Amino acid sequence: MTPGHDLRSSSDTVHVRATLDKAAAENFPVAPVFLPRAWRDGLTAVYGYARLVDDIGDGDLAPGGLDAVLLGLDPAAVDDRLAMLDAFEADLLRVFGGTDGPPRHPLLLDLQPVVRAHDLTPEPFLGLIEANRQDQRVARYETYADLLGYCELSANPVGRLVLSITGTATPERIRRSDAVCTALQIVEHVQDVAEDLGRDRIYLPAEDMRRFHVTAADLAAPSAGMAVRSLIACEAERAHELLDEGVPLVGSVHGRLRLLLAGFVGGGRAALRAVTAAGFDVLPGPPGPTKTGLLREVAAVLRTASRKG
Repeated sequence: MTPGHDLRSSSDTVHVRATLDKAAAENFPVAPVFLPRAWRDGLTAVYGYARLVDDIGDGDLAPGGLDAVLLGLDPAAVDDRLAMLDAFEADLLRVFGGTDGPPRHPLLLDLQPVVRAHDLTPEPFLGLIEANRQDQRVARYETYADLLGYCELSANPVGRLVLSITGTATPERIRRSDAVCTALQIVEHVQDVAEDLGRDRIYLPAEDMRRFHVTAADLAAPSAGMAVRSLIACEAERAHELLDEGVPLVGSVHGRLRLLLAGFVGGGRAALRAVTAAGFDVLPGPPGPTKTGLLREVAAVLRTASRKG
């Protein structure tokens, strides 16, 4: 698609659908059908944006270079992640009124009316791009505090956008939302240790690895030894504590938004329960929650939130 086209080509539609369909693999519901249409449209557009930024940063774009072409680059540039992120940022700025026309990428075209309808600002979107730039430069994190700094860019903006789209942002809710989003990011890191190592990334803090006498070679094993399991249990407990901080956020809202936020917290808890059930051995592949387990955890979050709300 080129700037100025009003009609999306069928290939662009298929391409967008392929990105949005990845929502089914997430630990939490992205835009469930019980939400008002305006919220669903907004959350879907934000998910599409965040998913595409991560796919650029991880080198997981569809083959053929279509995303590069959509952003005005040569198809071969699809493998240059920093160039792609720069081009994507330039296209994002068109969403917010750039002087060289409308956005070029169809996912950003979908985002533009959402930005206008909810008066969203560029900062959270730019944070997600910067997190993926950081992924190209930083492959290890020395301390837990360093990892939290990364989550401030890679995860917390999403929760803040959810609050903005639903018109419920307050300083206290943002603080609680940040805790939930950071927790969900850590859960993902815990589940994806083997996959991340395949990309030469380790999101387990180096100081914790030393404390539990775990090396990168230990993480490359087909199955986790006791030291690795103890390390994973430690990081999982940190994520669980952060999710607990988010329960009052669920209790502070009402109606369908309460159910959505309970889905986020419950999804994280269900994923951690799956990790625990696997004996904290995440190296064969990411342990995933069952649908029954997810529903059970969401119900538990709602009960607790009702008492605290």
